[in-house]
Amino acid sequence: MQTILITGASSGYGLETARHFLERGWNVIATMRSPDQSRLPASEHLRILPLDVTSEASIAALVEAAGAIDVLVNNAGVGGVGAFEAMPMSLIRQLIETNTIGVMAMTKAVIPQMRERRSGTIVNVTSSVALGDFPLAAAYTGSKQAVEGFTASLAIELGYFGIRVKLVEPGYAPTTRFGANAIIPVEDLLPGAYATFAGPILEAFANPPMTTREPDVAEAVWSAVHDDDGQLRFPAGPDAVALAQAR
Repeated sequence: MQTILITGASSGYGLETARHFLERGWNVIATMRSPDQSRLPASEHLRILPLDVTSEASIAALVEAAGAIDVLVNNAGVGGVGAFEAMPMSLIRQLIETNTIGVMAMTKAVIPQMRERRSGTIVNVTSSVALGDFPLAAAYTGSKQAVEGFTASLAIELGYFGIRVKLVEPGYAPTTRFGANAIIPVEDLLPGAYATFAGPILEAFANPPMTTREPDVAEAVWSAVHDDDGQLRFPAGPDAVALAQAR
C-alpha cells in the first residue's frame, strides 16, 4: 500500500485531498502546524504529524518520522492580497518563505529516498494566478509562479531517476473567500488612492462567474499522481481550466 504525505492538511485543499486518498485505501500522512486541530476521521491508515515548512528542523524531524514516502503533495501556503506598495517587506518575505522556499525545502528533503528507490511522485499545488494576470496579488503571484518554474525544471532533472514531478493549479474557491488565508486582511493593504481601482476587482472576486470546489483539487491531485503520460500541469476547477485553455 502506498503512502502519501500532504502538507497543509488542516483545512481546505489539503484536508480534502487527505480524505480523498484515505477513502481510496492509501496510507496518508497529514501534516499541519497544530495536529490537535485536525478534522480528519480516525483511521488505521492515517498519521497526523506536526510540520512548519519554514523550519528546516521541523522538516527534518518530519521526514525522519514519516519513513518511506511514495508521494509528496506540497500544499501548505499562505495568502497576501492588496496593493503591492502597501505590503510590508516582512509580509513579502513570509509569502516567499512559505509558498516558495517551503516547497523547495520539503522537496529537497524527500528527493534522496525517492532517488535511491528510483520512484516517487512530487505534486506542487500552486494557483490559477500562475495562469492569468491578477491585480492586487503581485507578491502572492510571484511566490506561486516561482514554484511553477521550479517544478517544470525539476520534472526534467528528476525524471532521469524515475521520479515524477507535477503541478496542480487550483482556481478560486468561494468557500475560502477572497484573501481569507491572507496574513494581513486585504482592507488593511488598500490605501485610499487604490479605492476606485480595487472596488470592481473585489466585487468580481465576491461574485465570480466560475469557481473551484475543494473536491476538484483533490481529483486533480489524484489524476496527477496516477498520470503516466508525462503531463506536467493539472488545472483544477472550471475557472482554472478556462484560464489554462485561454493561455
